[in-house]
Amino acid sequence: MIEKNNKKTINAWCMYDWANSVYSLTISTAVFPSYFFGVTGGKDHSVDFLGFTLKNTVLYSYTLSIAFLVVALLNPLLSSIADTKGNKLSFMKAFCYLGSISCMALYFFDSTNLEFGIFAFSLAAIGFAGSIVFYNAFLPEIATEDQYDKISAKGFSLGYIGSVLLLIVNLLMVLKPGVFGIPLNDIGDPKDSTLAPRICFLTVGIWWMGFAQITFSRLPNNVFHKKEVTEGVLSKSLQSLKKVWQESKRLPLLRRFLVAFFLYNMGVQTVMYMATIFGEEVVNMEMGELIILVLILQLVAILGAYIFAKISAKKGNVFSLCITLLIWIGVCIAAYFIRDGMKMEFYILGAFVGVVMGGVQSLSRSTYSKLMPVDTTDHASYFSFYEVLEKSSTATGTFVYGVILMLTGTQNNATFALALFFVFGFMLLRKIPSKTVYNTKLEAI
Repeated sequence: MIEKNNKKTINAWCMYDWANSVYSLTISTAVFPSYFFGVTGGKDHSVDFLGFTLKNTVLYSYTLSIAFLVVALLNPLLSSIADTKGNKLSFMKAFCYLGSISCMALYFFDSTNLEFGIFAFSLAAIGFAGSIVFYNAFLPEIATEDQYDKISAKGFSLGYIGSVLLLIVNLLMVLKPGVFGIPLNDIGDPKDSTLAPRICFLTVGIWWMGFAQITFSRLPNNVFHKKEVTEGVLSKSLQSLKKVWQESKRLPLLRRFLVAFFLYNMGVQTVMYMATIFGEEVVNMEMGELIILVLILQLVAILGAYIFAKISAKKGNVFSLCITLLIWIGVCIAAYFIRDGMKMEFYILGAFVGVVMGGVQSLSRSTYSKLMPVDTTDHASYFSFYEVLEKSSTATGTFVYGVILMLTGTQNNATFALALFFVFGFMLLRKIPSKTVYNTKLEAI
């Protein structure tokens, strides 16, 4: 068994948030979406992809959905294999390298090779989502339960800080390319307008792979010293997965939390994915203003993660999570009244989103860790269920948002409807006591 609460091990674990969060900010949110729509003719422009004619917005959405689906299908089996063989770290490395190398490959993506760009983008998403399962599964193995909230918050905070630092460099590269030695023409514009953002994608992959080495150097590969399995790996892994499923059926609080998590996470992830699009289309914000919004979200999220970790230490995880959901409900209702030109109001709303974004993400991870059986060694298998729900709720939430947008023609109505996800999640979550006898011991959840 590894020594729990070892400072160096915990810091190394947290550094993976620092390493991989640059993908979610630069690739998923800030730079790649604008670049993609730019090289494919602008939003809603039709493109030819593998013999099909699709709007680029639809192609972008489908690519993400397929990537999430692949991860949702693969992770339960792979995590079970990892638990059976005791090699979670090897799987984590494999997904990390897949994602980071795919980000680097986006350097070669331009308007002449759409299929290549989509393929690299989807693999980057699979690598990111796939590695998170095995990363999260280490938390109950390196720390005692009383440290989960604090460590989870620290990881998310480091992720927010690291991603903001690289994003600032990337944005300066895009806005001031000459400073970075990018060739300019006679009027001061880049000779190749795609070069700066493509270099940004390259830096994301290098940052992700490079800082991940700190994590890989400290995390153990076989915490429970499981014997190497050479025969019947698949059947034994399926048996392990079945065992986890049977165990979860006898854990009513864990089941209730997972249903609540699925509901409120639909709202959380949809808001995070649609915030910049809402600002661009409803509030009519420029790219520079949207970048400021993204930075506000990330920086305030650092504070939010620690604030709600402090609240949970005094009042319990469930109480703290319920507070975040009440604020989320208020945010969705307030967004309904946002109109064109209300930029300052939208910035203020973004600050509230940042606070609860950091809190709800870090607390959800630590709460789930506390609800897992204390004597289980199948942490990757348990977290695969968590990640499958996270990805499927993201796909469901964005799909529902799109349907409401299509039917009503306004994002305000779609955002207002998201409040229902948080309401239903809150109603289920509040039925989980903040302190309860669980697994034969007193546990603050």
